[in-house]
Amino acid sequence: MEADFWMQKWDKGELGFHQSVVNPFLAAHLQELNLVAGSRVFVPLCGKSLDMVWLRDQGFQVVGIELVPSAVAQFFDALDVTPEITVCGELQRFSGAGIEVFVGDFFALTPALLGTVDLVYDRAALVALPAEIRRRYAEKMMQLCRAVPQLLVTFDYEQSLLAGPPFSVPEAEVQRLYGAQYGLICLDSVAVSGGPRGDVGAREIAWQLVWQND
Repeated sequence: MEADFWMQKWDKGELGFHQSVVNPFLAAHLQELNLVAGSRVFVPLCGKSLDMVWLRDQGFQVVGIELVPSAVAQFFDALDVTPEITVCGELQRFSGAGIEVFVGDFFALTPALLGTVDLVYDRAALVALPAEIRRRYAEKMMQLCRAVPQLLVTFDYEQSLLAGPPFSVPEAEVQRLYGAQYGLICLDSVAVSGGPRGDVGAREIAWQLVWQND
């Protein structure tokens, strides 16, 4: 899936993936992850997610990365904040209102640039990627955030019935991608109501990934 695909989605305002409220799984289960105040949460492919503001308001540091510059501009505009912009090699870093967002290719991010992270919150990254990229994404994530727990949200439905994104990433694939390094705990699973994914019987699932390899 080319970068142009997402650029065009944002240019056309086709933002079905954007949620206008805080993700219910995040609000319901974050407390179970036992983060201490001031912990740093990484939100990959963050768009203009309100979840980042909610996490900040819970007392956490928040860092995201997003491919599309206009998404990040809209995010800070909605906060009525003019971010400080720093060039970081191939990426730019936008900072303001207690939130940092890198702009550019996720695969160009390095552990040194990202810094220490205490949780990965992946609601819309893994499921946004086609199957041929998901393995590379998971490997990159484990390079960036070795031993860091994750709160991962996936969809499970018959992919042949409906094109992604968001793509179906069933339990077996989550296990293939992360199971060698992480223990997987299903925190929640709900039927998707309404829309095309509701029509094909999709379920939305929240996973806690706990590092267990060391």
